[in-house]
Amino acid sequence: MGSSHGVLLPVCLLVQAQVLSTALGQVALPAFLPCELQVPGHVNCEWLFLTSVPHFSASSLLGNVTSLSLRCNRIRHLHDSDFARLPSLRSLDLKWNCPPSSLSVMHWACRMTIEPRTFVVLRELEELNLSYNSITAVPALPHTLRYLSLSRTNILVIDAASFRGLRALSHLFIDGNCYYENPCGRAVRVAPNALLDLGNLTHLSLKYNNLTGVPRGLPRGLQSLLLSYNRIVSLGPEDLANLTALRVLDVGGNCRRCDHAYNPCVECPVGFPKLHPDAFSRLSRLEGLVLSDSSLHSLDASWFRGLGNLSVLDLSENFLIKCISTTTALRGLSKLRKLNLSFNYDKGISYARLHLAPSFESLVSLQQLDMTGIFFRELSTKTLESVARLPSLQNLSLQMNFINRAQLSIFQAFPSLRRVDLSNNRISWAAGPAASEAEADAREEARLPTGRLRPGPQDTPGSEDFMPSCKNLSFTLDLSRNNLVTIRPEMFTGLSRLQCLRLSHNCISQAVNGSQFVPLTDLQVLDLSYNKLDLYHGRSFTELPRLRALDLSYNSQPFSMQGVGHNLSFVSRLPALRYLSLAHNAIHSRVSPRLCSASLRALDFSGNALNRMWGEGDLYLRFFQGLSGLVRLDLSRNRLHALLPHTLGNLPKSLRLLRLRDNYLAFFNWSSLTLLPELETLDLAGNQLKALTNGSLPGNTRLRSLDFSRNSIGFVDAGFFAPAAGLQELNLSHNALKTVEPSWFGPDVGALRVLDVSANPLHCACGAAFVDFLLGVQRAVPGLASRVRCGSPRQLQGRSIFAQDLRLCLDEGLSWDCFGLSLLAVVLGMAVPLMQHLCGWDLWYCFHLALARLPRWGHRRGADAPSYDAFVVFDKSHGAVADWVYNELRARLEERRGRRALRLCLEERDWLPGKTLFENLWASVYSSRKTLFVLAHTDRVSGLLRASFLLAQQRLLEDRKDVVVLV
Repeated sequence: MGSSHGVLLPVCLLVQAQVLSTALGQVALPAFLPCELQVPGHVNCEWLFLTSVPHFSASSLLGNVTSLSLRCNRIRHLHDSDFARLPSLRSLDLKWNCPPSSLSVMHWACRMTIEPRTFVVLRELEELNLSYNSITAVPALPHTLRYLSLSRTNILVIDAASFRGLRALSHLFIDGNCYYENPCGRAVRVAPNALLDLGNLTHLSLKYNNLTGVPRGLPRGLQSLLLSYNRIVSLGPEDLANLTALRVLDVGGNCRRCDHAYNPCVECPVGFPKLHPDAFSRLSRLEGLVLSDSSLHSLDASWFRGLGNLSVLDLSENFLIKCISTTTALRGLSKLRKLNLSFNYDKGISYARLHLAPSFESLVSLQQLDMTGIFFRELSTKTLESVARLPSLQNLSLQMNFINRAQLSIFQAFPSLRRVDLSNNRISWAAGPAASEAEADAREEARLPTGRLRPGPQDTPGSEDFMPSCKNLSFTLDLSRNNLVTIRPEMFTGLSRLQCLRLSHNCISQAVNGSQFVPLTDLQVLDLSYNKLDLYHGRSFTELPRLRALDLSYNSQPFSMQGVGHNLSFVSRLPALRYLSLAHNAIHSRVSPRLCSASLRALDFSGNALNRMWGEGDLYLRFFQGLSGLVRLDLSRNRLHALLPHTLGNLPKSLRLLRLRDNYLAFFNWSSLTLLPELETLDLAGNQLKALTNGSLPGNTRLRSLDFSRNSIGFVDAGFFAPAAGLQELNLSHNALKTVEPSWFGPDVGALRVLDVSANPLHCACGAAFVDFLLGVQRAVPGLASRVRCGSPRQLQGRSIFAQDLRLCLDEGLSWDCFGLSLLAVVLGMAVPLMQHLCGWDLWYCFHLALARLPRWGHRRGADAPSYDAFVVFDKSHGAVADWVYNELRARLEERRGRRALRLCLEERDWLPGKTLFENLWASVYSSRKTLFVLAHTDRVSGLLRASFLLAQQRLLEDRKDVVVLV
């Protein structure tokens, strides 16, 4: 029974599978499930937790696949046939599938195995990334390979056989195979001449491998060699002599200064590093040299002899603070464009002032100078005198120097300066006239706490829709994260060409009145965020006639003071203002009732308390109405619970973008959007909408982008989006949708460029209609194959919508019928043997008894009718019984009148003499219709009664007649 049931279920599933495949065959499934075709030729299979290479069903398209990314999965075994069907593959990324245990998050042991012909079959492969996998040897590779990454693996030996035949290889990365995060207990061994046959190799990276010397026999055509963070503490004249084509050399971090290390560090041995004067003498084509974190105390001019093409020099994290004031080593580097001197401080010491050596004047091509973390407290004319007249210097970084006094006017002498970064210092006021020579020559020292020193976090750039960046402006000064309390106009004397000024994250708490920035006549962008500005005067910032962008966000302290008023009328007096941010100020009362400006195009008013302002009757109802040219408005995080039509009606009619993110909106009157005729983008993400009902979008809307993400939308009215004929982007992600219906959209649904429905609990029932719809617009659905997942039923929760469970596709009625039949079969299969064992005879008797009571068709009649109606059996030895039978029973049945009399068979009267007792007994039982047993109230049963009863039972079995009657 069990075996037959086990056969039926697979048969049913096979039938349903055929039906399902037929149904899905009518639409075009994504060609590379479970992966995603992102751009023509590139298949993305990242972060899908795959345990094997997927075998794609779209055989006709496999020949067009040129790039395949399988990074961040769980593939541990690669077979010869895994990529055999991808003949045109040129780029293959297998990074981070089976990382070494020390690099694994859970430190799980893993071992990747690669069969011999896995990659050899890819005759056009050019790029292969096998980094972060626990492989111990270089696998067999195709000769066409140009780019190969074997970083963070367990490959510890590189010999001549490792890359035999790879003559096309140009880039080779073997980083981090033996270091503190991927320990091996020894150094990676690179055999002499192991890479010599790689004639086209131009880029070689061997960082973090515990190497103690430059590998011998490197290809002569090498252009980039990265050997940083090994243990190469000395360089001789022959180490790099043959690499005459070298353009980039990185040998930093080999002899480290550990007081500034952010990771495990081995202190540089005393007397090292040892760099021979001719270590770089043969590298005449060198353009980039990195000597950072090398414990250098001085610079040898002979190192740079012959490096006339050097354009980038990194000397950061050394001990060169004294050297840079006196060195002559930089003379002759006329093509140097970038120089990094950051964190060249003396341990625990901050100097009063710093002077750059006169040799810096020879760096006529210098464009970028980084002097972060050198630690001097005063910035004066003498500090940068050597570089002040460099014709090409554009970027100057002076971050984190503990500068508390700065003469900003010195920057007017720099002819091409575009950006000065003085952030993360201690400037509390800017110096006026230069200090006296006697004072300048006085050398002061201050002790600093030891420990890791690094620049603070940079300001996160916001959307340029609401605040432009300064990267395209001619001159930017960054004074953010200092100790400024007040702003005085003399601070900016001589900086009239300044166009961008950043003063965020200071302690400025003064009331600006229109006099603080008088010298900055050309200023266009002013960042005063994260301060404590008092906006009391109506003429604030009016001294800046060309000001285009003003950031006053995160100045909430003055607005939180009870009873203090704030004047925002200065906005109307700034004729060039285009961008204004008043975000995150908790503005709620006692401000100007209206903002007025004809020039303002973007206003960020997020993070305030507009719910309280609009709750004060009509006082602030027209707060934004005076911004006649406003195009973009951000009202996010204003604790709004409703947005009524009369509120929308008082917003500027010119609005094209309206953000209402992260409020408490549970209802929206969609018809009121007609009050904003130019609106193109509406952002309602992060609210409390539960359904898109209450009508539909208005018919004349110009909406192109709608964002409903992070709500609780579970229902959408039919035709809701249909009137928005120009809709191109729709975000419905992170909601409670169980389906996506084509009836929500109009006939122009094909015009959608983006339809995001990810992170919804879609109900993946068998034959769900939304699957067909999403397949029809799959080009517009980001992450359709991987990020659009099922929320129900439980078997498919969290899986792709294309991961069908055939058990869910069975017909429900058929399923119940099959269940009933199987249940009945099981019950009978268990009950029948059990009943036979416990009461088999009784059941057998009852069965025949019941069968005897059924009418017998074709019953013989006429001559074969029985001779007697009843054979009376009783115990003759019992007198009372015999008397009752003869005188009472016989008389009533044979001698009665009015009804048919019965003929009885009695032993003493009707039995024939000469026959045996058994013959007479058998004839009497079989010649009578019934056998009547008359029993007395006694325990004794005579032999005649017993024999007669057995014959009656025999007749029951043979003739299926129940003839026994008991009296």
